[in-house]
Amino acid sequence: MRITLVAVGKAKAGPARELFELYCKRLAGNRLNWSLELREVEEKKNLPAAQLKQREGELLLAAVPKGAKIVTLDERGKDLSSPQFSQLLSKWQDSGEQDIVFLIGGADGLSDEVKSKSQQSLCLGRLTWPHMLVRGLFAEQIYRSSCILTGHPYHRD
Repeated sequence: MRITLVAVGKAKAGPARELFELYCKRLAGNRLNWSLELREVEEKKNLPAAQLKQREGELLLAAVPKGAKIVTLDERGKDLSSPQFSQLLSKWQDSGEQDIVFLIGGADGLSDEVKSKSQQSLCLGRLTWPHMLVRGLFAEQIYRSSCILTGHPYHRD
């Protein structure tokens, strides 16, 4: 299963980017044959907030692989435990989903168009996290899910 994280903003070299890359490397070669890719989009024009959110939504949707299941990461989304998240990924894989894309909006959130095209909305807890850090936290949860589903001791209950 191909998992793609599409995020507004470009991560610079540094600890946040290294965290994402660390978990991508750990995920490589996993028994579930999952891959994780990061696609970043950015609007360079200085636009009013409402127009910027709309434009970022267009860029996010343009980066979605054709036929992918779309999931938004939003503070108002469903809050799952790591085992519940792993079971959701397993269910999608078992049902034949080949591409799952997770979308992270910009500072003003996700456009209504993005929300309407999403099949699911999840959150990474009730706390607000910096967008650049969310990439690494998300990658860790994908890696953790693969460990849970394969019985690897990384995750402890």
